[in-house]
Amino acid sequence: MSILLIPVSVVAAFMTLLYVVSLIRRDNGTADIGYGIAVMLGALSAHLIAEASIVAQALSLLVVVWAVRLSTRIYRKNRGKPEDFRYRAWREAWGTTFLIRSFLQIYMLQGAIALLIASPVIFAVAFPSTPYMPLVILGIAVWMVGFVFESVGDAQLDRFIADPLNKGRIMTEGLWRYTRHPNYFGESLMWWGIALAASSATSVPLFAFASPILITYLLLYVSGVPMLEKRWAGNPEWEAYARRTSVFVPLPPRLD
Repeated sequence: MSILLIPVSVVAAFMTLLYVVSLIRRDNGTADIGYGIAVMLGALSAHLIAEASIVAQALSLLVVVWAVRLSTRIYRKNRGKPEDFRYRAWREAWGTTFLIRSFLQIYMLQGAIALLIASPVIFAVAFPSTPYMPLVILGIAVWMVGFVFESVGDAQLDRFIADPLNKGRIMTEGLWRYTRHPNYFGESLMWWGIALAASSATSVPLFAFASPILITYLLLYVSGVPMLEKRWAGNPEWEAYARRTSVFVPLPPRLD
């Protein structure tokens, strides 16, 4: 179990560094930019003291692709903008306890989540077993479908938002015609794919599924779908769109 100390130490050190950077920038949105990199470092750091199988190396590569795309997109999206309203509200509400609460409730908490999300790859490296290749192939195929949904969904949304004529309107075309959150669906699907593949390449297969269960729960009930849908509640265009469009899993639109 000592191998797990390496990812924990690396991620904790990285999140502490992000915290220091956030103090300089006066922007706790730094945590969002670094989240994907923290997951990547958690997965890759396990390779420092264990020889990874081909399957574990392939899964690590998928995590790198995911992390670089996500962190780059968030950085570009937030560049030049003020601190996110959620972090500003916490900054005001926490008062004199802001420094310690930011460190623990934002950076260390996100670090813990990042480790849990990276755990399928960490376990595949730390506790290897002979992989069942059909399941590995299925998992990678599921990841690829998820990547398409997330990356294409994000690109479609970015183009829609960039058009001034769409200000205040709801994105309802492309993948967004079949699910109100194609990017979140894709995010969840990628981690289910990695967990499927990793479960066949580790001696502790059930532990691999903590990652997709957590990310799916967070997206559906905590920081993803509820926050965005609350923003549009009461908007007639949104209400009509919500009635005919699946909230998460892509489905044919319902007739109004």
